[in-house]
Amino acid sequence: MRIADRVERVPPSGIRRFFELAEEKEEVISLGVGEPDFSAPWAARTAAIDSLERGRTSYTANRGMRELRAEIADHVRRYDLDYDPDEEILVTTGASEALDVAMRAFVDPGDRVAVHQPSYISYVPGVVFAGGDPLAVPTRPENDFALTYEDLANAGAEDAEVLMLCYPNNPTGATMSRSELAEVAEFAVEHDLMVLSDEIYAALTYEGEHTSIATLPGMRERTVVFNGFSKAYAMTGLRLGYALGPPEAIRAMNRIHQYSMLSAPTTAQYAALEALQSCGEAVVEMRDQYDRRRRFVLSRFDEMGVECFEARGAFYAFPYCGGDDERFAEELLRQEDVAVVPGSVFGTGGEGHLRISYATGLDELRTAMNRIEAFVDAR
Repeated sequence: MRIADRVERVPPSGIRRFFELAEEKEEVISLGVGEPDFSAPWAARTAAIDSLERGRTSYTANRGMRELRAEIADHVRRYDLDYDPDEEILVTTGASEALDVAMRAFVDPGDRVAVHQPSYISYVPGVVFAGGDPLAVPTRPENDFALTYEDLANAGAEDAEVLMLCYPNNPTGATMSRSELAEVAEFAVEHDLMVLSDEIYAALTYEGEHTSIATLPGMRERTVVFNGFSKAYAMTGLRLGYALGPPEAIRAMNRIHQYSMLSAPTTAQYAALEALQSCGEAVVEMRDQYDRRRRFVLSRFDEMGVECFEARGAFYAFPYCGGDDERFAEELLRQEDVAVVPGSVFGTGGEGHLRISYATGLDELRTAMNRIEAFVDAR
């Protein structure tokens, strides 16, 4: 059987390899998974059960339930985002589907897509699957992994058609202030770049307020914002996300969505509706617990003498391990039963780092950090 070249060009996930190594061992503490250890809020789960009991198992409108889109429009106003639920919001099967649809909607074969790195591992494959040409734009620890005008210029991003942006960032935990984003916006406007902004971790911002690049002058008309319920509401398995953008962008995305997915899962849409209407306090409680874990992990690396960038968002720390990060991660797993992800799998600039997820309980985190300390001391 012949496999399409663009699929053959994409290597297997570097994260998956470490999951498989971890599965070979017993009693491994995994700090590698970017998944909340909480369950979805009870009210959201009850709404899902209730929708099934009422027999609400049919398709919804392609764009998602009107009531849910109206709640999303109201919810995102906290970030100064204002979108029409009838024309400018698309409910999708996770933010991942929204990103995939966007790549296919806005990237023509041969188009160059600038992707700042280190960043989430699915962006570059998404570009390739759409027939585009990914352009790595390295960010640097000395700039707190924020993307700068200079980074874009040095990478040649002025020749790109699209910029993929992710803040708060996976894997570094970096955030960007309004003034920092203004540099990126200036570059995008100056060189007529469309921006795809993954803001799935917006609610998990620990210092300052989250700023969406779509709120900056000249950016709303050239930006599509992605968010969802997996991270903030611990609803990863329910697979529900959404995209916000100008009417013509959402129409284009919906054209693909309606032929491929028809509509996002109905049960999950009812759960999401309830989550937006009544689960705000649960989100705050989870965020506060992540913040306590974040400060604990950063303080432990400081005690070990391990250099670690001060993450301010998402639920990841990105310590510098020096040298071969894959070897470090493999030996840590084999000797101390702690699974982490090598930074190099997240692209240029991730080499020599590790992604540590603190979306796991504090007791396990304490044990894992003690094991990491023993491993570091023995090297």
